[in-house]
Amino acid sequence: MTFHRRRAKLAAQWPTILWLAVVWVLLWGDMSWGNIVAGIIIAVIVTVVMPLPPIAFHGRVRPLGVLALFVRFAADLVVASIQVSMQAFNFGHTPRGAVVGVRLRSSSDLYLTLVAELSTLVPGSLVIEAHRLTGMLYLHVLDLESYGGVDKVRDDVHALEARVLRALASDEELALAGVARTRRGQAALDAQRALEAHGALDVHDRTTKEPS
Repeated sequence: MTFHRRRAKLAAQWPTILWLAVVWVLLWGDMSWGNIVAGIIIAVIVTVVMPLPPIAFHGRVRPLGVLALFVRFAADLVVASIQVSMQAFNFGHTPRGAVVGVRLRSSSDLYLTLVAELSTLVPGSLVIEAHRLTGMLYLHVLDLESYGGVDKVRDDVHALEARVLRALASDEELALAGVARTRRGQAALDAQRALEAHGALDVHDRTTKEPS
């Protein structure tokens, strides 16, 4: 491979380099210039030494959606850190961990990776396996009871996925995943689905009760 082709390939990998640098800074927990520069250098080295196949991105970056994603992630990070710290001092309670499977609504490898990374970075939950073909994430939860149960875990992961999609997905990808562009629109969409499901159930009940 010529120098120009290598440079062009490296330039095409800038989203991966940027994301690896962000993960590096988040793992260190210190947004200093030294950490940012070190994260970029390490991301470039990793990308050159262990190149990954490029992930197709057909979405649309929405600044307000990206801002909402990171603001909510920062809030979840603080709240989860406090909750995990409090569990360490709750000597009379034994945490009961569990593994919960969550099927994502999007089929994109990029969004699956982002959801898995952001879920893992929040204390108290860890993605232990991800199936790209089925869109399944398996999360280990530190204390399922204090978290709120299996349904709460799945609801939170789906809510995180929706924020990722609203930040980066195209309108077509949002429609395919069944996610509205706003939370208000999502509430209306969910209400419409509930009415349709209720209507379908009524039709099924009437059909089964009719004499043959």
